[in-house]
Amino acid sequence: MATRVVHVVVDAADPARLARFWAGALGWEVAAEEADEVDVWPPGFSYPDPSALPLVFVPVPEPKNGKNRVHLDLATKSATHQAAEVERLIALGAVPADVGQGDVPWTVLADPEGNEFCVLDPRPTYRDTGPVAAVVADCAGPSAVARFWALATGWAPATSTASGLSLRSPDGLGPYLELLPSADPKVVKNRIHLDVAPYQDEDHAAAILALTEAGAVRLDIGQGDVPWTVLTDPEGSEFCVLSPR
Repeated sequence: MATRVVHVVVDAADPARLARFWAGALGWEVAAEEADEVDVWPPGFSYPDPSALPLVFVPVPEPKNGKNRVHLDLATKSATHQAAEVERLIALGAVPADVGQGDVPWTVLADPEGNEFCVLDPRPTYRDTGPVAAVVADCAGPSAVARFWALATGWAPATSTASGLSLRSPDGLGPYLELLPSADPKVVKNRIHLDVAPYQDEDHAAAILALTEAGAVRLDIGQGDVPWTVLTDPEGSEFCVLSPR
């Protein structure tokens, strides 16, 4: 039973404030704001669509603890554009971040709640992704989870990285999902995760069964009685399976 990726979800101490930062950072808009969720997506976006992954900010009481295992990479068009974007993002509230990157051609920043992201050097691969070049996930073994995430997202193998494995919508639109090798163990719940959903008129229970047969595990994070199901991938990274849409 097919599912597709529909959101990137970000845990936040102040979802409205963080949503405003990211709307400004990406040139997107706050599309919906409720007490328990704030949504950000491109102007004129028709949800759900592979041309972009909306950002969904949700309130959590836990503070950020350590480097995130999932982050966003932002695309730039030239060295001049990259430098200008870094300056603009810092003016919006980002700060420089050191995650041990050393001397690299990209710039690592953190948003106002400390979530790391990268402003990439210009690369032809990302010329048509929009402002978000990739959603990047640390993995113990990228090759071991790539097939699982292809099933969960509905995306196909792509070639955006030489150091890991990547997936992208088969329509050739929007950002990449990049699975990069990392020796750092997962020790806390991810503050950034993906939401996937069956297509409209397909069966939620059948989708859960297909994903668990592929290696997902059900997880209780205190979500209670909700219309979505929390799972982990084969390496323990959380994601949610929403109702069909």
